Amino acid sequence: MVKIGYIDTEYILENLPEYNQVSQRLDEKTKDWKKEIEDRNRVIEQKKASLNSERILLTKEMIEEIEEEISYEEEELIDYQQKRFGPRGDFIIQRKQLIQPIQDQILNVIAEIAKSENYDFIFDKSADIVMLYSHRRHNISDQVLYTITNSNNRDKLNSITKKKEISSESLINDKISQNELNKDEPLKDSKKVLTIKEILELRKQKETNDIKVKD
Repeated sequence: MVKIGYIDTEYILENLPEYNQVSQRLDEKTKDWKKEIEDRNRVIEQKKASLNSERILLTKEMIEEIEEEISYEEEELIDYQQKRFGPRGDFIIQRKQLIQPIQDQILNVIAEIAKSENYDFIFDKSADIVMLYSHRRHNISDQVLYTITNSNNRDKLNSITKKKEISSESLINDKISQNELNKDEPLKDSKKVLTIKEILELRKQKETNDIKVKD
């Protein structure tokens, strides 16, 4: 008997905190690009409006020069839009770079589930495949999401544990260093006391010598 399952990638991504973080970072990057496009487009529209209002006062050569300048800026703006948001633009490239690790993780989990539970086929509902009907029991999206979330939580926990271990080792080393310093302090004090004794003995010896000289 053939065993079939399906997933909804969009559903999985929308419920992954890591994907939301990536989307937020990407949105922040695109804000500046969109603003620049809007600003440049506004300047072009202002030049067009100025040309229309002053056309009567301008010579034919001046009108042609301004129109060429506007046409050149429009072409540059189109090129810039394609560079940022075109099919091979920065937005698509950076989105792929940011999301690819998450998509790879989803594919790896699907492969593990398919192997462990003997699935023959697993389809993606959000892809181009037309699914006229699909029963809920064949949907393994929540299982994939649960596996990924657990894995990410374990990684975070391991990272936190490792940081705590490093912090504890650092504290222990600091205490050892402090203890070593404290051990050295009595030696310093002892050295100071010996020096004072030597000074007193020297004074005593000098007084004795002075008495002998007087006698």
